Formats: sequence, C-alpha cells, structure tokens
Amino acid sequence: MRHRKHTFKLGRRSAHTKSLLANQVSSLVLCGQIKTTVNKAKETRRIAEKMVTYAKKGDLHHRRLAIAKIKNNNAVKKLFSDIAPRFANRKGGYTRMLKLGKRTGDNADMVVLKWMDAPAAAAPAPAKKGKAEEKPAKKEDKR
Repeated sequence: MRHRKHTFKLGRRSAHTKSLLANQVSSLVLCGQIKTTVNKAKETRRIAEKMVTYAKKGDLHHRRLAIAKIKNNNAVKKLFSDIAPRFANRKGGYTRMLKLGKRTGDNADMVVLKWMDAPAAAAPAPAKKGKAEEKPAKKEDKR
C-alpha cells in the first residue's frame, strides 16, 4: 500500500529528480526566489521547508542532514546563519508561491517560489511632485 507516499512524477528518473530538487532548493536559499513550474515548485517547497526546520534546530547532526540532502555547503551555511533566524518564531509555511500564468513554449503553469518574509517585488514608487511644486516661483520684474 502506498499510504502517505506523496511525490510528483516529474518525468525523470529518481536520481535526476533528486538532483533537480536539490539544485532548486539550493537556488532558492542563495537567490531568495526561483521561477519554475507548479509541480516542481510544490516538490521544492516540501524539501525547502524541511531544510528550514533542520536549520532552526541548528545542531551538527541537522547541518549534516541538510548537506546530505542539498549538497551545497554555501547554501547550507546561508540557510543556518541567515534564513533560520528569520523564521525563529514561525511554526511552518516558510515559502509562498505566486502564480505567473502560462509559459509560451509549452503552456505550462509557471510560479515564483519565494520566502514568506521577502519584501514585495513591486513596491509602489512615491508620488512625483507636480511642476508647480518642483520649481520655485519666478520673481516678477516691474519695468
């Protein structure tokens, strides 16, 4: 029986899938966000959230488990030193998926996977002043 054996079949062999997901988690940690398809993002999110949980525990055993899973020492270092302290008071749900629409080549659904506390991508710019407020009024000559 396959109870609770959840995995997306991403059209790859198991070794390729593990490598792909490790690279995506590593890119998410190092860059802060990644653009990918929905199914890949859902699998990447599962692994990334486990890695943050390991990093919150913070001991040597969990550091070694994280290195064994994502195979990138720089990503693990950043995960344990920068990302885990940001989520110290949060119990789960460290990532968010923002839908982008369809990819032009094959019509696949695309998303951006990013950390929850990341700043908004498109913050509104401050309103510009009108022309009357920019320049001081000219003095009138009385001739």
